Amino acid sequence: MAMPAFAQTVTVKPPPPPPLHCDAGPVNKTFGRTEWLVYGCADNRSLLVLAAPGSPAKPFYFLFSPGDRGYRLTGEGTGRQSATRAAFAELKTLSDQEIAALLEETRQR
Repeated sequence: MAMPAFAQTVTVKPPPPPPLHCDAGPVNKTFGRTEWLVYGCADNRSLLVLAAPGSPAKPFYFLFSPGDRGYRLTGEGTGRQSATRAAFAELKTLSDQEIAALLEETRQR
C-alpha cells in the first residue's frame, strides 16, 4: 500500500453566529440591590441585562442565552465586583419561566 508523500490537516470552523440584536425594552429591574436595564433579543429567546446608568456595576452586562438544558448565564465588564457578584447570585436563581416572563415584559415596552 502506497503512502501519500504528504499529509494535510484541515480544520474547519463553523461560521460565527449572526450578531444578536437586543433592543426590546428596556425594563428597569433590581438584581443584587443594583439597578439594571433588561432587554429582549431579536431571537425571542435571549435576554440582555445591562448595568443602568449611574450603577456601581457599570460597565457590565449579563446575557441569558438558551442552551440544551435551559438558559446559560454569562457576564462581562469591569464594574464593581461586589455589585456584579450580588447580581449574578440573584440572576442565576431565575427559573426558565421567570426568564420567559422577563422576555415577555421587554416586548411590552
